[in-house]
Amino acid sequence: MSAVWILGGTGRVGRAVADRLLADGTPAVLVGRDAARLDAAAAGRGHRTHVAAAPEAVAAGIREARPAVVVNTVGPFTRTAPAVVDACLAAGSDYVDLANDLAAVTALLDRGEDAVRAGRTLVTGAGFGVVATESVVAWLCDGTQQAVRVRTDMLPSLAVQAGPLGEALAGTLVEGLPGVPGGGRFSGRRVVDGCLAPAPLGGAVRSLVTPDGDRLSTGLMPLGELVAAQRASGAPSVESASSEVPTGRAVRTVLPLAARLLAIGPLRRLAARRLAAVTFVERPAPRAHSWGHAVVTWADGATSEGWLRLGEAQATTDAVAAEVVRRLVEGEGRPGAFTPVALLGTGLAEAVGGVYRRTDAGRP
Repeated sequence: MSAVWILGGTGRVGRAVADRLLADGTPAVLVGRDAARLDAAAAGRGHRTHVAAAPEAVAAGIREARPAVVVNTVGPFTRTAPAVVDACLAAGSDYVDLANDLAAVTALLDRGEDAVRAGRTLVTGAGFGVVATESVVAWLCDGTQQAVRVRTDMLPSLAVQAGPLGEALAGTLVEGLPGVPGGGRFSGRRVVDGCLAPAPLGGAVRSLVTPDGDRLSTGLMPLGELVAAQRASGAPSVESASSEVPTGRAVRTVLPLAARLLAIGPLRRLAARRLAAVTFVERPAPRAHSWGHAVVTWADGATSEGWLRLGEAQATTDAVAAEVVRRLVEGEGRPGAFTPVALLGTGLAEAVGGVYRRTDAGRP
């Protein structure tokens, strides 16, 4: 029980995480459905492979092999995570996924009691989005005063690789909200009085200037960092926003209609298929850095603002996932279900090259 299994081992993230782990001396097993693609992904890298053509076969393989850690890179995580987590808890394996949709992150955190009973560690959100914003909130909230309101902004600088979006990511984008309380099936969310409540998709637009001088607009998005920020701060009022959501007035007017259409099963499945086939042209990252940003309002009315500077967003995701796995292999986990910073602290971001910066005048 020493190897790390990486589900979705033929994908860009799976290969990158496996390479990072192997460079640190941690063997990885690439797991996927296609033997030829697995062999090609492992060629010249020294990785082992395991073919599992169906989710049931993946779960059976985990129970038999009992890997130290299983890394799930295959979305939509609301569909792929439950059976894999069950297998990990039965086999005595820790589990890590890269989810950043609100439904999947919430569902994994709800498995905390199961993880405690099994004595295993479950980690969700091991990627740029959750870690970038959760880290800043936790860094600002030092416990000396009660936070009453938090706003986070995710500002990725993302290089695009040529090729189709793919089924896994398309499924994650389309299926990220079903089952989440506090609003309609595909409406936005914010935290109000400690509970999830409706919010306009792309709403509450703010203009920000990063410490690098880049000007960006952000709008509300119901992503996993919403629940991560609420847990990190304990604030009863939380909003999470992203520069990746369209913030133009015309687009924001259309979004509610699109959300209602996605609630119709056949249209949702059609949208996922069409989205998966969208092909991108390679382009470099648009800015020098990615950023996590947060503003915390305290009970006395004072505010604190912080930034976390990170590298290109996809490379940061690869580094975060590998660092979380490495620490679990080294015994830094504990029984329960966590977001990465809740488990490993704000130093996790610094371990992958992050630099914190505070831009407010401080608190009295």
